[in-house]
Amino acid sequence: MKVEVVEYNREWPVLFMEEAEEIKRILGEELIDIYHIGSTAVENLRAKPIIDIMPVVRDITKIDAYNKEFEALGYEPKGELGITGRRFFRKGSEVRTHHIHIFEKSNSKEIRRHLAVRDYLRAHPNEVLEYGQLESKLAVLYPADIEAYCDGKDAFVKELERKALNWYEELNQ
Repeated sequence: MKVEVVEYNREWPVLFMEEAEEIKRILGEELIDIYHIGSTAVENLRAKPIIDIMPVVRDITKIDAYNKEFEALGYEPKGELGITGRRFFRKGSEVRTHHIHIFEKSNSKEIRRHLAVRDYLRAHPNEVLEYGQLESKLAVLYPADIEAYCDGKDAFVKELERKALNWYEELNQ
């Protein structure tokens, strides 16, 4: 898979909303809330053009029963894929377009982490610029190596998460 980072696209929120409607239809009463997360959820942030969606559900153990419906929409169910208590789905084998990260409401740590980073970036345009420049640089350096790309931004992302969580906790006291 080619690593591509592009300028912010004003269509990303629209693409999120369209997909969110399909996810709401599938999950029905199991769904509590649904969020646009990740880089495409932050205005003016250069990003890989993959829409990250985070549905929050009542009971994560019921989600595997919906795999066929997600497959009918073009998603590949990947189980937890490294994060305990998550159900991950990806859309597009050659050209990835969407990721779904489903968490149970009780998994507030993971939900809070995703929302904190998104909201922190939305409130700190200098961080957006710095993160976008790093992502662009890494995409040029490692256009065919997603692992090296991810490794290259790991320290930045961990520090970003730390700052974002502290900021988010202060806001929500």
